[in-house]
Amino acid sequence: MTKRIRAKHKIDRRLRVNLWGRPKSPFNTREYGPGPHGQRRKKQSDFGLQLQAKQKLKGYYGNISEKQFRRYYKEADQRQGDTSENLIGILERRLDAVVYRMKFVPTVFSSRQFINHGHILVNGKRVNIPSYKVKDGDVIEVKNKSRDLPLVLEAAGSPERDVPDYIEVDHGKMRGSYLRQPGLADVPYPAQMEPNLVIEYYSR
Repeated sequence: MTKRIRAKHKIDRRLRVNLWGRPKSPFNTREYGPGPHGQRRKKQSDFGLQLQAKQKLKGYYGNISEKQFRRYYKEADQRQGDTSENLIGILERRLDAVVYRMKFVPTVFSSRQFINHGHILVNGKRVNIPSYKVKDGDVIEVKNKSRDLPLVLEAAGSPERDVPDYIEVDHGKMRGSYLRQPGLADVPYPAQMEPNLVIEYYSR
């Protein structure tokens, strides 16, 4: 089991939020941080708030590495328009995020593993890189031999979350299209995300 997979069970309590909106989140029963001092509350500094916003956004997308996340920030900063919106757009174009949004898998962590194992096709070609950037109009599908896997069937039928309107999916064919890049208001985050604080963190 990788460090990232182990860490996902602790992220919610460490950040004091049900990050993915899952009913089995440990934060639902223990709304305080882990460890002997977890229940202590103290006023956070501006830096602390910015850091927490960054950790929430990184964690939500499968605990992305700091090096890669900083690279996304730099790319967002170099683009025209609002840097916060650009950052969200870049993150939502990751293949593991798109597969998760399409409800082919139950979690973004399982999405990464599913892609790594070669179960996903993009425009008819196998792609096994979770960070692959999806383009507008790209067709993403589960390969034929993987469509009856319990993981896939369970995720597709789950009432836990809905497919957002910037993605189109046919669960009968296990195929979907990425229609357009979303803005922050379009993304169905279960917890409040504050990319503006993330931008402030990196632009210090």
